[in-house]
Amino acid sequence: LLYDKAGEEHYNLISALHKSVRNSDADATLYWLGRMLEAGEDPLYIARRIMRMASEDIGLADPHALEIAVAAMQAVHFVGMPEGNLALAQAAVYMALAPKSNALYTGYGEVVADAQKTVAEPVPLHLRNAVTGLMANFGYGKDYQYAHKAPERLTDMQCLPDNLKGRRYYKPTDEGFEKRLKEKMQAIEEWKKKHAGRGPKAGAKS
Repeated sequence: LLYDKAGEEHYNLISALHKSVRNSDADATLYWLGRMLEAGEDPLYIARRIMRMASEDIGLADPHALEIAVAAMQAVHFVGMPEGNLALAQAAVYMALAPKSNALYTGYGEVVADAQKTVAEPVPLHLRNAVTGLMANFGYGKDYQYAHKAPERLTDMQCLPDNLKGRRYYKPTDEGFEKRLKEKMQAIEEWKKKHAGRGPKAGAKS
């Protein structure tokens, strides 16, 4: 089969496989996977790329996707080839048919951009552990709110630096399990608005 493991055709085929998964095309996914495997591609390379698909294109829309990708990698490593090709096929088709979300991917990209601009941003004092008396005197841990002491396991404590207050990085979609996470985040946000300034303060317990 026409294939060069280190050249353009290598990258063309892995691109076709990844984009077929992203487009939820199970048949094209199987075809491009087969083209690569039958041409002698390193199966562990494909396994690594399937793991990337699980996090980049599916994420928390289906938290089991990454587990299945890792299991396929372990199966290939354990049984070898050609028996391992079906484990990769199983994982690849699962990725193709799983609900899709790139919310984690885009959110982490925004985090990276902000982290590069705020490399010297100090951790808020109330989030620091006062491991010495001197640190306590400087205010480490002061007004820390211990969520486990609250009935709802929630407080209105600010956890981002002041200049990033209110920043939203993870914006879940309505796909798969992520819809439940979106509803959970909305409920937390509403609770915090309702209870602003009334959270329990439990010292510097970490």
